Amino acid sequence: MATRTAAQRRAEARAAYDAYLATCPARQLLDRISDKWVSLVLNALADEPLRYSDLERIIAGVSQKMLTQTLRALERDGLLSRTVTASVPVRVDYELTPLGRSLLPVMTAIKAWAETHIEEVRTARTDYDRGVAAELPAPRS
Repeated sequence: MATRTAAQRRAEARAAYDAYLATCPARQLLDRISDKWVSLVLNALADEPLRYSDLERIIAGVSQKMLTQTLRALERDGLLSRTVTASVPVRVDYELTPLGRSLLPVMTAIKAWAETHIEEVRTARTDYDRGVAAELPAPRS
């Protein structure tokens, strides 16, 4: 049996990633990037670094807790960087990393698709709900 280097073993492990398998670590990443707040934060940071308050203003409906959790998770995953500038008050800017930028075309396309097709989806939901309601037994008197 041939001896393999650590780099070769890592490369083999990467080639074996299959998100259909329950134990695949890529599932955690898919879970992260499918989150609506992640999508909105990444899209908001597409053009320039932003401060926390800018993100909070742009992303309507996000709570401080969810925005903070999302930013920390994205920083941990290497998708954005956080820069603290000593001033009064302290200035904190968030910016996409090269890894985060590489994900941006996908996230931008998903956001655009959702905005373009929401009416079709709403119609499909209404039609489905009507069909399901028609299949239910009539209420007893």
